[in-house]
Amino acid sequence: MPKLDVKFQTTHLKIGLKNLPAYIDEDLPNRIKASECLWQLDGEEITVTLIKAIKAETWLSAFKGHDNLNAIQKEEMQKKMLLERFQEEHGGFDFSDAEINGNVPDPRTFLGGIK
Repeated sequence: MPKLDVKFQTTHLKIGLKNLPAYIDEDLPNRIKASECLWQLDGEEITVTLIKAIKAETWLSAFKGHDNLNAIQKEEMQKKMLLERFQEEHGGFDFSDAEINGNVPDPRTFLGGIK
């Protein structure tokens, strides 16, 4: 079985089979913590987990130069990150059914920002 070659760099991701051209060789839109990123092979499916360098930063696309999220998708992503932040900061509460209405604030800076 061929071996996978996965390389995480601060602003780049490369995935392929060793000694062959990479299947994915793309710049990332924002920085990651390369040493904390993970990949896992399950059968024929690979799962890649990127750890953002700046927590709760909204990425508009997975790779630089690819299609960006539209305004509605961006707002939904920010809602999700804001609820995740609330859950992390207030572990005793359940925010799974919470809804956010109106303008969605930036999850990084809302109410004093991430601690």
